[in-house]
Amino acid sequence: MTISQRTISVILFTFVFMNSTGNIAFNYLYRDGCNYKKFHSMIFENDQSISIEELESLIKSKLIYGEWFYADQWKVPEVFLNTFDYKIDPTWHEFESVEYCDEPINSIFTLADFVETLKRL
Repeated sequence: MTISQRTISVILFTFVFMNSTGNIAFNYLYRDGCNYKKFHSMIFENDQSISIEELESLIKSKLIYGEWFYADQWKVPEVFLNTFDYKIDPTWHEFESVEYCDEPINSIFTLADFVETLKRL
């Protein structure tokens, strides 16, 4: 039995893609009292090859009731809507996901700094 060059290329591409660590996107959102949402992603360089599973586990262990966090405590940008009202709108943000990505880095600090911030909470 012989394997075609195309099959070898597909297998190699799949292996490289599935084992790529690339950058990591920390995706979250702000949801106001009327359920309007504003989404944001912090893109970190994954220079220490931290796994998504490890990072997601740490994040989930620090969330309030498994969903929310205060952006200022986590040192990520607050993404309130322009109509923010302290009387009726919550001040927390909602975790959405973490994923590998190829988007350019937009964080002013490293993934290691982010992890250390979370560990200290």
